[in-house]
Amino acid sequence: MKKEQLPAVWKDLNAAGMVSGAAYAKGLRTVKTCVGTDWCRFGTQDSTGLGVKLEKYLWGAWSPAKIKMAVSGCPRNCAEATCKDVGVICVDSGYDIHFAGAAGLDIKGTEVLTHVASEAEAIEMIAALVQLYREQGRYLERIYKWAKRVGVPTIRKLIVEDAERRKALVQRFEFSQRFAQKDPWAERVGGRDAHEFAPLAVMAAE
Repeated sequence: MKKEQLPAVWKDLNAAGMVSGAAYAKGLRTVKTCVGTDWCRFGTQDSTGLGVKLEKYLWGAWSPAKIKMAVSGCPRNCAEATCKDVGVICVDSGYDIHFAGAAGLDIKGTEVLTHVASEAEAIEMIAALVQLYREQGRYLERIYKWAKRVGVPTIRKLIVEDAERRKALVQRFEFSQRFAQKDPWAERVGGRDAHEFAPLAVMAAE
C-alpha cells in the first residue's frame, strides 16, 4: 500500500463502520476479546459481543493516557483481561469486572472492581470507572497508577457502593460522547490537507 492510498482506505473502513483513527488516541484502544460462547465450548458468555458493544460505546473518549481493555469468555482468560486497564472475565453467573492491570514496563495483575449479572450492568460499571479516571487521572497516568494514588477501596466505594454517583458519572460520560465520537481521519478523507498524501513531483536535474 502506498501512502497516497491511505485516505481511500480510511474512507472504505469508515463506510464499513470501522473507525481506524481510534487506535492512536490517548483513549480507548481496540477491545481484545476471545471467541466466547459462539465458537468455544468453554465460553460462558458472549465475550465478543460485549467487546464490540464496549468499543462502540467508549471509543473517542479522551483520557489521561491510553486505555487497554479486554473481555474473556471464561476464567481461562484467553483475552488476557487480568493485565489490562479494564478487564472482564465472564463466568456462569455473569461478569467479573477487573481494573488497574499492567503488562508493559510495569507488570501488575488487575484488581477486582465488582461482579455483575448482566451486560448492561457491566457496561454501566465500566463507563463510570472510565469517567472517574478521566476526571481524576493526571496526564499520562495510566489507570493502575491512578488507582495506586487514590486507592482501590476508594474507587470501589465511589462506583460500586454509591449508585447515585455511578449514575451521575455515566451521564457525564454519555454527554461528553455526544461531541467526542469523531473519526480523527474523517477530515483527511474529506479532502482537508489531502496534499500531505500526494507524492512530491520529481524535478529533472538541471
